[in-house]
Amino acid sequence: MSASGGTKAIVAALGANLAIAVGKFVAFAFSGSSSMLAEGVHSVADSGNQALLLLGGKKAQKEATKEHPFGYGRERYIYGFLVSIVLFTIGGVFALYEGYEKIKHPHEIDDWYWPVGVLVFAIIAESFSFRTAIKESNEIRGGLTWTQFVRRAKAPELPVVLLEDLGALVGLILALGGVGLALLTGDGVWDGIGTMCIGVLLVLIALVLAAETKSLLLGEAADVDQVAKIREAMVDGETVTGLIHMRTLHLGPEELLVAAKIAVAHDHTAEMVARAIDEAEARIREAVPIARVIYLEPDIFSAEAAPASPPASTT
Repeated sequence: MSASGGTKAIVAALGANLAIAVGKFVAFAFSGSSSMLAEGVHSVADSGNQALLLLGGKKAQKEATKEHPFGYGRERYIYGFLVSIVLFTIGGVFALYEGYEKIKHPHEIDDWYWPVGVLVFAIIAESFSFRTAIKESNEIRGGLTWTQFVRRAKAPELPVVLLEDLGALVGLILALGGVGLALLTGDGVWDGIGTMCIGVLLVLIALVLAAETKSLLLGEAADVDQVAKIREAMVDGETVTGLIHMRTLHLGPEELLVAAKIAVAHDHTAEMVARAIDEAEARIREAVPIARVIYLEPDIFSAEAAPASPPASTT
């Protein structure tokens, strides 16, 4: 996932959410609609989330240090996880609380044209933001379904923006439904019910984001295609005769660590083995450019000892 693609989608979402937040708060001030207040807070939370993603991308670019020899690529994962927490607390929990209060103490909506007009405007603006995120994602999604893309993406930005925009659009439709029913029936409880639905939606999205970014923080291996390319590039059949076992780990969205034990012939000299390792590293980086950190340990392959070693397919 390219950093530029993610940044473009984030900036588009940030601009849309800031404009929408202002409109929602103005609509709340004139109408007193709890759906508008919940949606306004939702847009503020989303704007803060996009700012966090941009900050994480910036921090991830710092050079490696003695204290952090593998760099700061995982900063993007940390800030992606913070986004899920913000969305859960400020977005979801606040909407649930506001909806409960509105159901408990309902009142009619004043100046109905304000919330309806702002919601229509917000749906249009969010649709443009969502379209940008979809377009950027399609450039790297390949043949994956959307569910697979969200679950397998190693860069958190686009999946986060996609789910946020999707949640925002569905939330706006729920808010419009709540306001509409409150206006038709004259019962403000419907506005509160719409707000509660928005809260449930945001909490569910936040839980999905938290689960996926937690997995990235714990450390995920390269995908199956990358592992196959690395294995194929590593073994040349001459100096590197086989792969005994291998481990891969994402140090960041665009930085992969590869550690492997390779088989070499018993009569190869140290110079031949060293040259074989250098050549294997070059082939791996050509096949999978994000394989930045590579550690290869030569060993004499023994068929008798093989069952005691991890299988070659293990990553």
